[in-house]
Amino acid sequence: MDFPTELGILTCLAILAASLWIPYIVGVTSEPKVEGAEDPFDRPGDLRMMRPWVHRAHRAHLNMLEQLVPFAILVLVVDRVDGFTGLTYWTAIAFFWIRAAHAIGMISGRARYPLRPIIFNLGWVCCLIMGYAVFATGS
Repeated sequence: MDFPTELGILTCLAILAASLWIPYIVGVTSEPKVEGAEDPFDRPGDLRMMRPWVHRAHRAHLNMLEQLVPFAILVLVVDRVDGFTGLTYWTAIAFFWIRAAHAIGMISGRARYPLRPIIFNLGWVCCLIMGYAVFATGS
């Protein structure tokens, strides 16, 4: 049985999304302790009061989930209608690297305006291409 690359990429994306909590937790647990402040595990701290990269790590994780869910659904629908093509192959690969670049750029703070929104929109275009692939099968 052949295992389509698109499903392999989707698996890697799920692992990436499932791992993006790590930078945030490292940041929260390494925050300088403030006298009298609540334990961040009792009640999440105010992100605005944390170091900027910790806040960005939280947003990078949420942002990944915002695009992963629709992309994953579309990939699974394309698989269901037997619609994988060269276009879906390269779209899945591009989406992985776009999302990895977005997470790295966001957490590091290197991807600033207008680069970060451009990267996010490229991910959205990948979702549109996968959506097109669903309808292009004629099923």
